[in-house]
Amino acid sequence: MGIDQVVDLQALTVPPVAEGSHAPRFTLRSQHGEDVAPIAAGRPALLVFFPFAFSSICSAELLDLEQYHGAFKAADVHVVAISCDPVYALRAMADADDLTFSLVSDFWPHGEVARTYGCFDDTTGAAQRSSFLVRPDGEVCWSLHRGMAERRSVQDHLDALPRLA
Repeated sequence: MGIDQVVDLQALTVPPVAEGSHAPRFTLRSQHGEDVAPIAAGRPALLVFFPFAFSSICSAELLDLEQYHGAFKAADVHVVAISCDPVYALRAMADADDLTFSLVSDFWPHGEVARTYGCFDDTTGAAQRSSFLVRPDGEVCWSLHRGMAERRSVQDHLDALPRLA
């Protein structure tokens, strides 16, 4: 899958990381105050950038990921949801919605990782709805991009898992 037409490419600072390229490595703080470095872990990772904690579409997407978290765990995929919200907001969201996967904060420097992945929206100061599936060797094997008001389907994420082979 490529970039959908609904993504405002003019608002992005750089193009999204392309499938077949190496995913930029990063370390961010999780909702539990732990450093998370999903690309350096040597296992597949699903990076799910989302704009705002507690917004209706973001909450629905993350609840869907939680509902199917067992399928991602069975494939040994480290699910990491990334937003520009502070750690404290992500902790409150994870606690309120019983989210068990990593929510990491790209708060400061504001949106640095989202910019690196080409999914930071300068007009809103938030990450776009972008997902990247990364093989253990760091290669991006699948990506999905949606506009701010368009919900991603968890089924699209699940359907991408065979691309890890």
